[in-house]
Amino acid sequence: MLSFTFSYIVSVLAVLALVNSVFSAPICSVGVRSGGSNNSTSGSGSGSTNSTSSSNSTSSSNSSAPHFLVYSDAWVSGENGPPDPSEIAGYNVFALSFLLASGTADQAQEWESLDASTRSSIKSQYEAAGIKLIVSAFGSTEAPTSSGYDPVDTANTMAAWVKQYDLDGIDIDYEDFDAINEGNGAVEWLVQFTTQLRNQLPEGQYIITHAPVAPWFSNNSQFKGGAYLQVDQQVGSLIDWYNVQFYNQGTDEYTTCDGLLTQSSSTWPNTSLFEIADAGVSLNKLVIGKPAAAADATNGFMDTSTLGTCVAEAQSKGWNAGVMVWEYPTADASWISTVRGSAFPIS
Repeated sequence: MLSFTFSYIVSVLAVLALVNSVFSAPICSVGVRSGGSNNSTSGSGSGSTNSTSSSNSTSSSNSSAPHFLVYSDAWVSGENGPPDPSEIAGYNVFALSFLLASGTADQAQEWESLDASTRSSIKSQYEAAGIKLIVSAFGSTEAPTSSGYDPVDTANTMAAWVKQYDLDGIDIDYEDFDAINEGNGAVEWLVQFTTQLRNQLPEGQYIITHAPVAPWFSNNSQFKGGAYLQVDQQVGSLIDWYNVQFYNQGTDEYTTCDGLLTQSSSTWPNTSLFEIADAGVSLNKLVIGKPAAAADATNGFMDTSTLGTCVAEAQSKGWNAGVMVWEYPTADASWISTVRGSAFPIS
């Protein structure tokens, strides 16, 4: 879920040789958040053993479901900060991408560059419109576990940034696929990182979300050390909700209502929405994530009408978590209005 300007990449490469190695291969074998636009989160799936539904999946919600979240990474001509709230009516969370261990990029960098008065004015407008402003961390550019970043120090630095720049929380777009696949400490890293984030960003005052790919919620032996089922078991109570990436996992994965909601394919078994809930993750913490356009992902795109039908079907079966989309400005007010439809009408 990541797109950088050329000038930003050049500057980062000049300072950090580490980032060069990450940029050289940001895409996994099964999916990245981006398609042709290279705004991505990668995705190869598999899972860990899970918690019971009565344990750590209980919401620590800063805001109640449903959540309608849109990411913003691409530069928009003439912009000076986030769009006017009227342009994203129908969403209640706007995520600025990305905050990195090495600094800020794209929309997070733009927010950082605004003067305090401008940020305060924008924040007031968003608050009046009922929209939370958060930052998204990592994306496909950084592999924090494999790179040896200390989880506690990284959490402290990122939490301090959220507070300094007056945001409502942080989304963890963790895409260290090597660490998950090889079982070399990914779950432990995420647990320590999330625990310290919540220590610094108290429940009820700040939002903390994660954005895993759907296959990471499966009991798939590919993930030698476990994946997000174990993360949920250990620190799910500290996470407000999951912006689940139901895309970039294969050409035909999660592209029908059945595959998205009730029965995923044999490639990534037991990773549809309701199957993940059956594994013990709170149903109303599972936000359905999709790309706004086919060009915004490698695969997994659904047109707004079809996605809206799936959303209505899920809502009729008791789901109320909401929808995530990559990314603005394609995912504008019209996009979310169609997807919400009669299931979640915009008043």
